Amino acid sequence: MITAVPWLLSLVLILVALTPRSDGGGQGNQWCIADEQTAADVLQVALDWACGAGGANCSMIQPNKPCYLPNTVKDHASYAFNSYWQKHKHQGGTCYFNAAAMVTDLNPSHDACQFESLP
Repeated sequence: MITAVPWLLSLVLILVALTPRSDGGGQGNQWCIADEQTAADVLQVALDWACGAGGANCSMIQPNKPCYLPNTVKDHASYAFNSYWQKHKHQGGTCYFNAAAMVTDLNPSHDACQFESLP
């Protein structure tokens, strides 16, 4: 019986390693989102930059688009920050936005609003 324990433990570890994650992040995907501790006015400045000079695709956070709701600065900033970062991360772009953003392994997509994630 005691010899079965290491075998069973090995089997469990293999199964855990091979089981896909259900959060959409199973392939090492990462997203750039607004830091919840950042003040709304700071997020707004960073959001304006990301959608302007930063070149983020902010069309999905416009009224009547899939990522417009919830209509908060934090949610819109998260979408814009991620759009910018996914577009520029391989050329040295960061998920910083004057300390207003952070990288997460948890997929922030919701309902019809899908956040892009590139390897």
